[in-house]
Amino acid sequence: MKIIFSSLLLFTFLFSNAQKDTAAARIVINKLTSKEFAGRGYVNKGIETAATYLNNVYKDHSIKPFKKKHSFSQYFTSPINTFPGKMSVIADGRELTPGVHYIVSPESKGIMGGFMLFEGDSVTYKATDLRREVPLTVKKVKKLTWSVARDVADYTLIEVLKDSFPKGIKNIDVIIENKLEPVYKMQNICGYIKGKTKPDSFIVFTAHYDHLGMMGNKTYFPGANDNASGVSMLLSLMDYYSANKPNYSVAFICFAGEEAGLLGSKFYTENPMFPLNKIKFLINMDLLGTGDEGITVVNATEFKPEFELLKSINEKNNYLKLIKPRGKAANSDHYWFTEKGVPAFFIYTMGGITAYHDVFDVSKTLPLTEFSDVRKLLIEFVRIKSGSK
Repeated sequence: MKIIFSSLLLFTFLFSNAQKDTAAARIVINKLTSKEFAGRGYVNKGIETAATYLNNVYKDHSIKPFKKKHSFSQYFTSPINTFPGKMSVIADGRELTPGVHYIVSPESKGIMGGFMLFEGDSVTYKATDLRREVPLTVKKVKKLTWSVARDVADYTLIEVLKDSFPKGIKNIDVIIENKLEPVYKMQNICGYIKGKTKPDSFIVFTAHYDHLGMMGNKTYFPGANDNASGVSMLLSLMDYYSANKPNYSVAFICFAGEEAGLLGSKFYTENPMFPLNKIKFLINMDLLGTGDEGITVVNATEFKPEFELLKSINEKNNYLKLIKPRGKAANSDHYWFTEKGVPAFFIYTMGGITAYHDVFDVSKTLPLTEFSDVRKLLIEFVRIKSGSK
C-alpha cells in the first residue's frame, strides 16, 4: 500500500511539474503570437516589438550580456520586401480573404487594376488588360505557404487555393501595395549564464524569434509552432539554469532573419561574441509545439556519440515515442555553426498539427504535447555532457 501511495505521489509531482512547464510556455507563445507582435515581421515594427520583449526577459533573468555596454542586441541589416498597405483580391466578383483564400508571393511587386485571365497551363493563369499581357500570374495550389523575400521581382504572383475554384477564374481585380526596405535593421538577442566550474566552455541554446509578419495591413501570420514554441523552450531553459547554476556556461541566442534566409545566424557566426571553438555543443530549437510522433534530430549522423547519448537518455526515462536521426541539412540556424566546425543539433517535434507558414499556425491549436519531456531530455543531455552530477 505504501509503495502504491509513493508511486501516486511521484506521478502527481511529475504531472504537476509538466503542467507548470507547459502553462509557462503557453504564456510566452500567447504573447509572441498576439496581434501586438504583428507576426514578428517587418510591418508595424513586429520584429522590433519581439526584440524588446526578449531583451526585457533576459534582464529579468539576470542574464549576462556579452557586450560591455550591457546590451543583449547584435545588430545587422538586410533588404526586405514588405506588404504594409492595401491588400485586396476579387475573383469573378468574389472578395477573397488574404491568407485563407490566397497569398501574394513574397518577391512580388505591387499592382492595381482589373484584368482578364487566360490559362497558361493546367494550374496557371496569365493576365491581360485587353490591350496587352501584364506581369501578373495567378497559380492554383493545394496549400498556401508564405515566406519572406529580400528583393522585388518584375512581376506579381498570386497563389490561390485550388479547391476554392473548381470552375476556374476568368476575371480578377487586385490592389497590392509593396514596399522594399533596402536596409532593414534587425537584431540577434544574445546572453549567457556563467558556469560554476568550467566558465570558458559553453553549451548554446538557439531559436529564431522572427516569423513572416504581415501581408497587407490587416493579415498577420502568428507563427506559434514556427517559432514561438522554440523561443518558449529557450526561455524555459533560461529559467531553469538561472535557478540551477550549470558547470559549463550556457548561452542563449535568439536569432532574427531566419525566415529571410538564416540571416541572423550567418551574421553571428561571422561576428561571434565569444570564440566559436569554446562551444562544446549547440542545440537549435524550432517547431517544438507537438511531439506525438517524437522528435527529429538534424546532424544526428554527423555527431553520433551525442545522438546515442540522447537516445540512451530517452530510453532510460521513456520521454518520447521516437528520436529520429536525420543527416546534415541547411534548414535552420544550426547550419552556419556546423559549417564553422561547431558541433550542433537541430531538434524539432513530429506529429500533431500541420499548420506551417500560414495564418493557421496559432497558439490555441498548438498542443505542446511533449514540451515538458523535450525540456527534461535537453536538461539531462546538458547535465551529462558538461560532467555535472
